[in-house]
Amino acid sequence: MLASVTASVVLSAGSRVTPPDNKYTVAQDVQLGQQAADEMRKQLPLLKDDAAQSYVETLGNRLVAAIPPELQHAEFHYTFEVVNVREINASALPGGPMFVNRGMIESAHAEGEIAGVMAHEISHVVLRHGTAQQSRAGKYQAGAILGQIAGAVLGGVAGEAVAGASQFGFGTALLRFSRDFEKQADLEGVQIMAAAGYDPRDLANLFKTIESKGGGGDPQWLSDHPNPGNRVAYIIEEASRVTIQNPVRDTQAFDQIRAHFKQLPPAPTTEEAVKAKAQPTNRDTARAGGPVAPPSTSYRSYTEGNLFRVAVPANWRELADNTSVTFAPDGAFGQGIFTHGVQIGIGRHESHGLLDATEELIASLSQGNPGMTRSNSFDRVVIVRREALRTVLGNQTPGGGRETINLFTTELRNGNLFYIVAVAPEDEFPSYRGVFDRVIASIQLND
Repeated sequence: MLASVTASVVLSAGSRVTPPDNKYTVAQDVQLGQQAADEMRKQLPLLKDDAAQSYVETLGNRLVAAIPPELQHAEFHYTFEVVNVREINASALPGGPMFVNRGMIESAHAEGEIAGVMAHEISHVVLRHGTAQQSRAGKYQAGAILGQIAGAVLGGVAGEAVAGASQFGFGTALLRFSRDFEKQADLEGVQIMAAAGYDPRDLANLFKTIESKGGGGDPQWLSDHPNPGNRVAYIIEEASRVTIQNPVRDTQAFDQIRAHFKQLPPAPTTEEAVKAKAQPTNRDTARAGGPVAPPSTSYRSYTEGNLFRVAVPANWRELADNTSVTFAPDGAFGQGIFTHGVQIGIGRHESHGLLDATEELIASLSQGNPGMTRSNSFDRVVIVRREALRTVLGNQTPGGGRETINLFTTELRNGNLFYIVAVAPEDEFPSYRGVFDRVIASIQLND
């Protein structure tokens, strides 16, 4: 249990934070948040650990009790769960469900740092920033933003997958807060922290830690929670306006939970966890290696959400999972592989530039294909009316032969990587080249 500390707080001149205009009702916040939370519990690698659950619940409930009366909503129901991934991140859904990454707890130097992040997220909830952001965007449709809100919980590759789940399994803009909303949550978070007995300067300290790790792309927080500017300075200034007696520092519970985590297997990255958890819906109903019919001369068009449209041979099946969509004929797919056809996907990347992002993608492909080889250069081409790279790869087939892979990569306007993988056995690839060219030429992006 957390140490019980009674703090006397005097708000001498704390900033007054006013909730922004919002076209959604409080009831809609609750509905959206609960629906998204239900979906997240299916998608997230939650840490089923009593000690971790008890810790975040006790800490979260203390912060909720410190919410100012004027911002309390009786309809809201706050829940707190730990996600077993190593990235520094935490997110709260409209109406109260919160998910805290294990990596956030493991990176903290004091319990006040964790409390600060959770107070920040609670502030987004009480100020109703999620639906207020959508009100500003003019997307006043409850069903239209469920996937986006859900995707914001995960961030990274996983977030991209979930955010687009209602469309076709990947890729759409995540719900990210504006800089003015971020500053509001910082300021309100300081006041909630103080009222709960925590030194608000701990929040500034954790932001220093997060920002110091930003160069490596580790903290998803930096992408979903943009720095309004001078963040550490104004948090410290706001902290100076509140007086706290007996502030909570490291508690026995904080030390115990960190020691407990060290006894558990290391947390995976979000991408590793999602790949391990992914359950393709229809790939395992067939077995690769059967007879494969030649590509049909007639083509069928598919519209994948509101992101792109593509035409493929009419005898190819559409096989969507959490991260990509594959078009392949019967006999050419099964158990997570395909031997003939095209896969189209979107990957969020933290690197700078198309070349580096492509190298990251190839490295990821190589991990699951130890027999993969590649040419020594990239060809600069044009696909979907934008500059792209083409890379020729080779790989070992399940039957012991060789296959040729053409990988095309370009960038979407939001910076994400858009890729196309065209695969056929080495001896058949020349006859498929024209089919692949036609499929790629048919793609129409709507980003």
